Amino acid sequence: MTVKLDTEPTLRDLLQIYRRRRAIVYGVTAAILIATALYCIFCTRRYEVVGTVNIQKQGLGDMGLEDLMSGAGAGGDTGGSDPLDENIEIETQVAILQSDTLALRTIEALNLENTQDFKPHWNPLAWVLGLFAPKGVSDPPGATLENAPARRHHVLEVFDKNLSVKSVSGTRIIEIHYTNPDPKLTSAVVNMLIKSLQDYTYQTRYDATTQASQWLSDQMGDLRKQSEDLQAKVVNLQRESGVYSLGTTDAQGREQAYSGVLDQLQQATTALNLAEQNRIVRGAIAKAAETGDAEMLSSLAGNSMVGASQTMSNSLNLIQSLRTQEAAAAAALKEAQVKYGPTYPKIGELEGSLAAIRQSINQEISRIRGRAESDYQIADNAVEKMRRNYENAKKQADILNNKAIEYVIVRQEAEDSRELYEDLLKHLKEAGVMEGLKSSNITVVDPGRAPSKPKIPNIPLYMTIALIGGWVLGCGGAFLYDNLDNKINTVRDLEETVRQSILGVLPETTPTQVAQARGMLAVADAASNYVEAMRSIRTALLLSQSDSPPKLILVTSSIAAEGKSLFSLNFATILAQSGKRTLLIDTDLRRGTLRARLNLPSGPGLSDILTGQEDTSLIQPVPEVPNLFVLVAGRRPPTPTDLLESEAMTRLLHQFRSEYDFVILDSAPILPVTDSVTLNTLADATLLIVRSRLTERPQAQRSYGMLKAGQKRFVGVILNGLSASDSSYYGYYGYRGNAYPYAEDKDA
Repeated sequence: MTVKLDTEPTLRDLLQIYRRRRAIVYGVTAAILIATALYCIFCTRRYEVVGTVNIQKQGLGDMGLEDLMSGAGAGGDTGGSDPLDENIEIETQVAILQSDTLALRTIEALNLENTQDFKPHWNPLAWVLGLFAPKGVSDPPGATLENAPARRHHVLEVFDKNLSVKSVSGTRIIEIHYTNPDPKLTSAVVNMLIKSLQDYTYQTRYDATTQASQWLSDQMGDLRKQSEDLQAKVVNLQRESGVYSLGTTDAQGREQAYSGVLDQLQQATTALNLAEQNRIVRGAIAKAAETGDAEMLSSLAGNSMVGASQTMSNSLNLIQSLRTQEAAAAAALKEAQVKYGPTYPKIGELEGSLAAIRQSINQEISRIRGRAESDYQIADNAVEKMRRNYENAKKQADILNNKAIEYVIVRQEAEDSRELYEDLLKHLKEAGVMEGLKSSNITVVDPGRAPSKPKIPNIPLYMTIALIGGWVLGCGGAFLYDNLDNKINTVRDLEETVRQSILGVLPETTPTQVAQARGMLAVADAASNYVEAMRSIRTALLLSQSDSPPKLILVTSSIAAEGKSLFSLNFATILAQSGKRTLLIDTDLRRGTLRARLNLPSGPGLSDILTGQEDTSLIQPVPEVPNLFVLVAGRRPPTPTDLLESEAMTRLLHQFRSEYDFVILDSAPILPVTDSVTLNTLADATLLIVRSRLTERPQAQRSYGMLKAGQKRFVGVILNGLSASDSSYYGYYGYRGNAYPYAEDKDA
């Protein structure tokens, strides 16, 4: 029956591979465990020392160029801290601890170059690579590490390999780890690194302060001369400008000063304003006088805007008085006219008096007009004069203003220069004091202390890693080996190869079992798994052909040592034990093994019958098994294949068909010789024995194809040598182990 098998691997398939290849897994795991144990026994014990330091914030006693220039001096932290800046500072200190400079200081201070850890060791890989690498310049004899590049590179490489520096997240703590075979030396290295870091930090700041002090000292002379020059320039500008300081300040805190030019400008401005006001008033009077309006002129009398001219004031007062008299005379005339009539004699007198008053008014207006024009011309001339005075004063003020601006600028520069000089002088004095102070923001939390036990080897950890790693590598190796293995290992492998369901599975037998039974397992251990499996194969074979069971059965294999001869003998025994006359013929005329298995004497056999030298009387019964007869191969002929293909062989087999119920042909392997292919054409059924973990897939596929080529006879495939504990065996028969339920029958 043709089968279609799923080739996708499942978890069950992986477990089967693991069980099948577990020897590889256990072997690799054991080898790695042994190697790890040997390493732990013979490796050099290495001790690790851990020292921790705290990187403090910049505070009291810190010394740096930024303090010198920022004005913070030796005071505390003047601003808030930035987490990013703090992280950068900590990482910078970590990098400094890992620098070559500190490493060389430590190596030279502790003379590490002469310790065992730093001595050069021969490395075959480095030696081979050195054959092809260009040679560098050799170190001069007796040179220091700084002047010996090769030695320096070697010691730094060893030192860096044993050193580990890391910052503790979320803190300002730095951990320094170092390993060495000597615990005391290891602690000394860690403490020396901490001290070197403190010295390096202090020295860096000290050098920066010293350089700043030197630079300030160089600049102080020029800065002082510049400040003195600016002060002298301020004095000269103050003298030239005519501005004099009063030494007092106003309510707004501004300095009080006096300037004669500005005072003259103020007086000229006031005089010009008064002259223009006087001209305006004089112009108004002249305009009123020009119109001859007595009412308007009288209204100007007593007005302060008229000016300080007494004559003009008297004239205006006179006009006002005459206007009063005119009004009184006009009223008296009006009253007389109404009371006495126009013919009254006193009316003329009143009219004459009124006319005289009006004439006086007109005469006074004429005088005022002339006087007003003269006063306006005088006022206008005065304005022009005051304006000229104002312009001259303004020019002098503008000149003063330019000088005052320059004065203010120079005075501010002088003040800034003086403040800068005083500030730098103060810092220079502070730097002189700070140069003698030794301070650092690095404090030791835990110094390096010699440990009580080594860190390397960590036996529990190493053995655990070895166990897990060995098991993982073993599983990987087992799966890889199984994928690369081309042999038939399971029932599935065989069915995938021949694309056919197999006839049966035979469990593995040991050479001891076979030797003790002299090959007759069906007699010596009839209840064994092997014999019971053969009974199952017998039943399947007899039922394979519906018309009639096969009588002439060929047993063969792809190559030698697959167990076909052992199977043939025991299969024939089982058939004979069922009461059937069974003949077992050894048709392997080249290397027949039946005689040796049954311990028969040497003599003629099948080859002699086929050549006509003997007859069928050579067939011998097997005393242990009734109904079982055997015919050995006989002497080896020159052309075994020709004998098996001969008419004599056909007639002989035809004769055996009529004399026996079953005839079993134990044939030679298919691939080395073609004997079995020839006999396959004469047999009713062929059994192809495939041995687990021995037969390769192409061998089984080719053998099966050769037996099936152009033939309609039944070809059954049997997997031999499968372990009874294998999951494939359990999947085929449904049980594991070597004990059959029929073992009780055997004991009975």
